[in-house]
Amino acid sequence: MPQHRPAQTRVCPACDGFAAVAITLGGRNRAGHLNTITTHCRTCDGTGTLPSVRGLLNAAATATFTPR
Repeated sequence: MPQHRPAQTRVCPACDGFAAVAITLGGRNRAGHLNTITTHCRTCDGTGTLPSVRGLLNAAATATFTPR
C-alpha cells in the first residue's frame, strides 16, 4: 500500500502554484499572434510557493528588534 507524504513546500494560496500567467489584451498583431502580457503573483513573487512554517518561525526567533 503506498505511503502518502505531505508536500515539502507550501503552495501559495493566492495563485495555487500558478505564479506566472499570460493575459490577452485583445486583438491580434499583423502576424496573427495574440497580444499578451505576462504577470506574476504578488504574494509569492512569482515562485508559486511560500516559505516553510519552520523557516518563518526560525527567522522570527532570531530577529533582533531595536528599541526606539
